[in-house]
Amino acid sequence: MTDSQPADSQLPRLLAGLHERLRKIPDGAVASYIPALAAMPPDLFGLALQTSQGLLVEAGESRHPFTIQSVSKPFTYALALDLLGRDRVRAAVGVQPMAEAFNALVLEPGRNRPFNPMVNAGAIAVAGILRDALGANAFDRVLATFSAAAGRALTLDQAVYRSEVETGERNRALAHLLRAAGVFHVPAEQAVDLYFRQCSIQVTACDLAAMGATLAGVGTNPATRSEVFGVEAVRDTLSVMLTCGLYDGAGDWVCRVGVPAKSGVGGGLVAVVNRLMGIGMFSPPLDQAGNPLRALLACEGLAEELGLHLFEASNPGSRLLPLLAG
Repeated sequence: MTDSQPADSQLPRLLAGLHERLRKIPDGAVASYIPALAAMPPDLFGLALQTSQGLLVEAGESRHPFTIQSVSKPFTYALALDLLGRDRVRAAVGVQPMAEAFNALVLEPGRNRPFNPMVNAGAIAVAGILRDALGANAFDRVLATFSAAAGRALTLDQAVYRSEVETGERNRALAHLLRAAGVFHVPAEQAVDLYFRQCSIQVTACDLAAMGATLAGVGTNPATRSEVFGVEAVRDTLSVMLTCGLYDGAGDWVCRVGVPAKSGVGGGLVAVVNRLMGIGMFSPPLDQAGNPLRALLACEGLAEELGLHLFEASNPGSRLLPLLAG
């Protein structure tokens, strides 16, 4: 790859090469604890990135629909920060990494709140305070915000939502634990229902790239120029994504890739290169930490090729800048 080639040839070639190299990796397993997710074909693999100028590059099954699942967590967190302010949100959920499973029935010692908004307890806490503030219209606001970040109207996958409701007893237990701790005031079932719904929003890898690009653009969608999130909300959200977004694999991710990211058990992954681009990926087979395996490897490849790590010896994204300049 040479910097003399135009952006419209280099970036698609890079993404296509990563897709071809990684698409036949057999490792990982599709999530099975939610029946509607277990039916997803494991060979699907889609990659997309959207630059701060709005350029969209994609490879593979980048427009195949799937449910956003835990990739929703940063975006509801940013919405809560905008609506309620940092003090109210921090009273409900912390920002510390948690050395437990993502769905652990545990709260931060001495604070009686979830460790961070990227695990289930924290995301349900965020859903609860949004439901407190917005009432019965809370999901409409969440869906509208996600749609604005994606740059198109998104929809709820009713089949996955029903499957979440039918199998979500552990998340209900978390909601009752949080309600008993006074984290939110609505009935626990209302909080967890909003969580089930946000996780069941249908997206594509291209949508996640646009949503990531919106965070990279300090809250403004680079294609539509719609202002979706405030500057302070984006800063806090990207910070907690970097330290907590990949569950038990977060430390390894920061060392190997070094950009804020969030994964989901539906196979989605969003990554954010501040001020430069958003990355969206889809690959159903997960590693032991619950992260989409091929998507992790593809992000690592992009980071190495383009110099995306926050602490790259040259400036972050230095090898990407000539591509964006064309």
